[in-house]
Amino acid sequence: MSNDSLRAAAQELFPGGVNSPVRSFRSVGGGPVPIVRGEGGHVYDADGARYIDFLGAFGPLLLGHAHPDVVAAIQRAAAGGTAFGALTPGEVELGRRVLEATGLERLRFVNSGTEATMTAIRLARAATGRDVIVKFDGCYHGHSDGLLVKAGSGVATMGLSDSAGVPAAIAALTAVLPYNDPAALAGWFRAHPDDTAAVIVEPVAGNMGLVAPTPAFVAALQEIPRAHGALLIADEVITGFRLRYGLSGLLPEADLVCLGKIIGGGLPVGAFGGRRELMSLIAPEGPVYQAGTLSGNPLVMATGIATLDALAGGVPYRRAEELARHFENGLLAAVKRSEGMAAVVRIGSMLTVFFRDTPPADYAQARESDTAAFAHFHRGMLERGVLLPPSQFETWFVSAAHTEADIDAAVRAAHEALRETALQAMAR
Repeated sequence: MSNDSLRAAAQELFPGGVNSPVRSFRSVGGGPVPIVRGEGGHVYDADGARYIDFLGAFGPLLLGHAHPDVVAAIQRAAAGGTAFGALTPGEVELGRRVLEATGLERLRFVNSGTEATMTAIRLARAATGRDVIVKFDGCYHGHSDGLLVKAGSGVATMGLSDSAGVPAAIAALTAVLPYNDPAALAGWFRAHPDDTAAVIVEPVAGNMGLVAPTPAFVAALQEIPRAHGALLIADEVITGFRLRYGLSGLLPEADLVCLGKIIGGGLPVGAFGGRRELMSLIAPEGPVYQAGTLSGNPLVMATGIATLDALAGGVPYRRAEELARHFENGLLAAVKRSEGMAAVVRIGSMLTVFFRDTPPADYAQARESDTAAFAHFHRGMLERGVLLPPSQFETWFVSAAHTEADIDAAVRAAHEALRETALQAMAR
């Protein structure tokens, strides 16, 4: 089937023609690119076109597509059976490796980051006897009801439903504060010292584009919730095992940590963990119920083990970051030469080009980006064989499987696409 026929068939089968809205190209124009295979740092569409891939399945493929050791692990596991609904050696082995790398005392495997954050919040409420959760504007923690909220006009605002089907009573149990604003966090707890069960945060925001935390914000997260008896939940679904082997290290005092993406090597996975006494509240030891038919699936566990084996020596991290730094420098030069308005943000092997004059510090500033300019740039890069996430507010991922030639080609494409984008912006 061709790209066009696949898109047409999908449109009849799935809402919006996709099975996740982040795959839609509505914000950048055109239709989604149907990918039929990947290899290393590249993907191929149904028409046979090859792209340098910085979408990276939204984060789990630090080793690139179809890494031989990962593929072999999947094949071996599948030959022995795909699901058992029982304890397996793979769960024990991957669990041991994750705990050793992160310093967590116990964990529970689930099937997605959404399940991990949803259950961590349930656990925090049970542990504290409180109901309110604090999150930060622009941070995404999955699509459970209580997290699909947006901020209102105030600095500290109780959540309003950000999705149809979310009862107002549930959304109202989530407070939304601005990211990177220690004063707002302190003000919330001064006003509500005894109501908050937990604060949940991405140590590095990856869902408003890439936004780094300030040292003052990190310090406030470590100090303020604990001072008022609330737990801190670090959502490291993106950053865990991406910035280094283990956790990001930005929130070492987090009470609960959520993981995903890389620990499954590209198969569906999530996990949450923390101190033994907290995790002992999870069923069947404690009263907090959580279950999953496919949790700890043997194919996923085998893939995660193979991925962590390949990452353990640190070489892929150094390689990916070196390539990402090369990409960053090339993009900065391209922005300067184009005389357009754009800022480049990189942390490790993750980066984003924001179409605004300076890097944003929070979601309000990220929203000031020129999304029309990004859409024009995205189309220009796609035409030149470079696949980027189809949104100004998503993070780009460089893998250890990319090459210097890939980065050079992407930088050349960016020089041309940025120049065209700047000219188009001046004509608007």
